[in-house]
Amino acid sequence: MKRVTMADVAKAAGISKSTVSQFLNGRFEYMGQETKDRIKKAIDELGYHPNYVARSLKQKRTSLIGIIAANIVHTVSTEMSRAIEDYFQEKDIQVIFCNSYEDQDKEKKYIDSMRARQVDGLVIFPTGKNPELYKKLESEKYPVVFVDRKLDGIDVNTVVVDNRDAMDQAVGHLLKEGHEKLAILTPPPTIFPRRERVAGFIEALEKRGEPVNEHFIRSVEISEMVSVLEEMFANGKGPTALIAGNDLTYFEVMKFARKNEIRISRDLALVVFDNIEMAAISEPALTVIDQPAYEMGMKAADLLFEQISGKSDEKRLFVFQTELKIRESSTTIGG
Repeated sequence: MKRVTMADVAKAAGISKSTVSQFLNGRFEYMGQETKDRIKKAIDELGYHPNYVARSLKQKRTSLIGIIAANIVHTVSTEMSRAIEDYFQEKDIQVIFCNSYEDQDKEKKYIDSMRARQVDGLVIFPTGKNPELYKKLESEKYPVVFVDRKLDGIDVNTVVVDNRDAMDQAVGHLLKEGHEKLAILTPPPTIFPRRERVAGFIEALEKRGEPVNEHFIRSVEISEMVSVLEEMFANGKGPTALIAGNDLTYFEVMKFARKNEIRISRDLALVVFDNIEMAAISEPALTVIDQPAYEMGMKAADLLFEQISGKSDEKRLFVFQTELKIRESSTTIGG
């Protein structure tokens, strides 16, 4: 069966091959709606499929980019990745998705694999454990954007949130509610946002002249969190308010609370750092530190596209602000 070509589409639509090429590459600036409709009709009727290999050879691009997430289980990672995919879909660029699960060997394997496939660029949620590889990407001026995590000494485009300001808002709110014993629980401080959240928590207490209780500042593996909370709350001397460092931490806090018949809001005020699905309709409704994940993903995609298209090679840090959405879990609603 003869393969349908761009020339066949042009002939069926009664226009030039170059106009069809412009249509396929999304260049519609000087193209009328009637022309676009004719091309689309010809493509549909003939069953034409663009030859992406030939296009990539001509353009010296593959029209592919890669996303390497650290852990797609996190809602924020999912939302950012969706935004990046939406952005590049509009550019007719396909997205390949990988998940390192915070494993440095997997991350290295995926970066090497994506580059071997000659993807046009990468968006990476870096584990922080492959500094030599990151420096290589930087020195080769390979199109790359880091999201969620800033790495010292690595000069690439980076998109993060202001974790310290977020903690300042949360601590200020809990103190205003009358709490004097505040705690924070996070996974191990192996990555930028966790370190920043703990540091921001301590700073927020110190600048208000509040005591810092090291017993109430814990960073442990997810599997250890329930037992750490048992220890923290032993003998009735636990905190009256707790900030959960991310969504996975929140689930462990809820396991502990249910096991020990601790009522959120009534017995323990709770603030969660992350975009928890169903937060507004949970019981009680959750106070969350909401990250503008979709907007961050769009910014990361735009920065990557600028590099791919040669519009800019400037390296920038974009810091987004969070929003403290106050609901029942952090306010006193009963005795």
